[in-house]
Amino acid sequence: MPRIRRVPLVLIPLLLLPLTGCGTGGEDGAGAAPAADGFPYTVTNCGVKTTFDAPPERVVTMNQHVTEIMLALGLRDRLVGTAYLDDSVLPEYRSAYDRTKVLAEEYPSKEVLLGANPDFVYGGYDSAFDKARGQDRAELRKNGINTRLNIESCAEGGVGLDQLATEITQVARTFGVPERGSKLIARERRGIAAVEAGLKGASPRSVFVYDSGDSSAFTAGGKGIGNEIVELAGGRNVFADLDATFGDVSWEQVIKRRPEVVVIYDYGGTTVAAKKKRLLNDPALADVPAIRNKKFAVLPLSSAVLGVRVADAVQDLAGQLHPGTP
Repeated sequence: MPRIRRVPLVLIPLLLLPLTGCGTGGEDGAGAAPAADGFPYTVTNCGVKTTFDAPPERVVTMNQHVTEIMLALGLRDRLVGTAYLDDSVLPEYRSAYDRTKVLAEEYPSKEVLLGANPDFVYGGYDSAFDKARGQDRAELRKNGINTRLNIESCAEGGVGLDQLATEITQVARTFGVPERGSKLIARERRGIAAVEAGLKGASPRSVFVYDSGDSSAFTAGGKGIGNEIVELAGGRNVFADLDATFGDVSWEQVIKRRPEVVVIYDYGGTTVAAKKKRLLNDPALADVPAIRNKKFAVLPLSSAVLGVRVADAVQDLAGQLHPGTP
């Protein structure tokens, strides 16, 4: 997995409904998008300006959260390939994902990518457009391939619900389905509003996010959507002052900030149980309140990045930080 990327309490049934029930077009895009309505469309994404004369038709997604954005917008019919899962695709998108060609377990080689003959590549992290692999955005453009990078990877300030709305809006607009984007954004906002109402009056719990790390801790800083998820769920990220989406901190800093809860990001080959064991068996951490009281919460990594799981992640984490909240 790329280095830079990371039980539920059911507060409202709405969040558990598949998007086909929200009028977003379904996982296969039933009723295909208008061929050229509203085009040409020009957008600047992470410093790259692109004009689309028509919606892309052959798309490769690289990284799970952007794949799920495409599926949530009912655009499976545009996918000619995908790559790089961090964990499991959401159940409501599983059948659509299973009908999409997986080009590589991680990132495909340039030859494999070009072999899919895409006209658009959508990456979730900077690592998707690695210049060393000859797959940077400029090089792909030379091959006639337009690109998009999820804006969490290039945002200058903090990333929150406004950036989520921008990401969904621009992707939906690029594919000629703006109404689906609007419905998806509305669903996310309704879900988050319901959680906030349920948490009214609750005192924030101090949280340390543990992604990975042994000699140091790789954690969520204050710039990513992960920080926003913690706050919306009734938490306070003890490393919100870290000016990055993710970054390394010392264990001495963790000890000093005395978090009440450790939120573990679940992904990859290291299990949640192994991460808990590493923390619980470190004598230096024994007096940290979260460790002493064995207070852990868990989120899949794919729920802690800028994608269609934000409302669900807020709901899930709120239920773990504040058990019994209505």
